Formats: sequence, structure tokens, C-alpha cells
Amino acid sequence: MSGTTLISARIHAEVAQRLGALTNETHRSKSDLAAQAIEAFVDFQEVQVTAIKEGMAAAERGEVKSHAEALVILNAWGKG
Repeated sequence: MSGTTLISARIHAEVAQRLGALTNETHRSKSDLAAQAIEAFVDFQEVQVTAIKEGMAAAERGEVKSHAEALVILNAWGKG
């Protein structure tokens, strides 16, 4: 593979067993599955960090919602 970097990580034995079972079921290597999982994790974390930074900047500008306004938004999302 071009453009890749080798890394090493310690994982819990139970996770290693689950990964091994998954490799058998999917016919993919541990390396492929681990790389896919790390990429998904990094993608998700980047979105989260960006959202937090945007929220903090909005709060510093005084752009905040009251508790009641926040509940209306959350209820619209089905999370209230």
C-alpha cells in the first residue's frame, strides 16, 4: 500500500479475540479492519472537535440559547 504508515497499538485481549473472529467472518485482515476503525474514529472525533470549537466561539460571542430554547430544539430532534 502506498501512502500508509505502520502503527502499533495495544488492545484488550477480548477485543483482539473479537477482531480475530471478525476477520474470519469478513475475510479481511486485522490490519484492514483496524485501519477502517481508526479512520472512522478520527473522522468522528474531528467533527466533534470542530462542533465544540464552534460552540465555544458562539458562546464567547454571546450567542447562547436559554434552557427552554434548547429543550425546544432537542425535542424537535427527538432528544428532549
